[in-house]
Amino acid sequence: MKSKLFISFLLLLVITPAFGQLSDKTGLVNRLDVKTGGYTFEIETVANFDIQDFEFDEEQKRLTLYVSSNLENNLGEVYLPQTLLSGNFTFYINGEEYLPTIKLNDNISFITLNFTGSGNNKIEIIGTDYLQGLNQTSIENQLLNENKSQDKTGGCLIATATYGSELAPQVQQLRELRDNQLLQTESGKSFMSSFNYLYYSFSPTIADYERENPLFKEAVKILITPMISSLSILNYADIDSEFSVLGYGISLILLNIGMYFVAPGIVIHTIRKKF
Repeated sequence: MKSKLFISFLLLLVITPAFGQLSDKTGLVNRLDVKTGGYTFEIETVANFDIQDFEFDEEQKRLTLYVSSNLENNLGEVYLPQTLLSGNFTFYINGEEYLPTIKLNDNISFITLNFTGSGNNKIEIIGTDYLQGLNQTSIENQLLNENKSQDKTGGCLIATATYGSELAPQVQQLRELRDNQLLQTESGKSFMSSFNYLYYSFSPTIADYERENPLFKEAVKILITPMISSLSILNYADIDSEFSVLGYGISLILLNIGMYFVAPGIVIHTIRKKF
């Protein structure tokens, strides 16, 4: 147990320096089970506001989210199964029409919400298609594939803002490493539990500022690209061996410490020595 906590702590030290001081904003993950038409669909949200309640009206093809926030600037992402709602979407926040950013793949609509107003807010998502692509003979396989796709989505807010899309190769790489490597071992699960608690406390703020400031976005890209590239080392770890995962994890930690701390320190020391 001590070794798992130690690895988690070291990995956090590697990742967090690139983002500076932590914000007091808290990112929250909510998973909402919508039961309609005899099926159950999971909707996931990652945001700096909380989902207090939700409603689904199958006749109106409308999902209503009742949210609560202590912040004036709100940022969140909604992962909506296309088999539940799809087509042309209309959005309302507190009765006023709103135009969010939407990205699509074959199964999920990725909806990015960015609005102002603390306190209680009502978000309405209305589609034109409902339960599309479902039938009695294929429902189990389709829902299974959809759930697998949803499991591989996640709140990679900073990477998404940096590379511009949930479907960017770098974001997909992070999900695959999380799902196929880290979450397959106890030490990896321990790390992800600690990491998520910390990551969602500051990532909405960083992602929000990236969207407002292109220069900051480019600076973040320069900072995190070497780290994301180095994470590919984990692909060589044997997920059936805790020792292998820990070994590659320690190697990854040492590599990133070298890139982000040792090498810059040597350069700074050399410059100061010369001048």
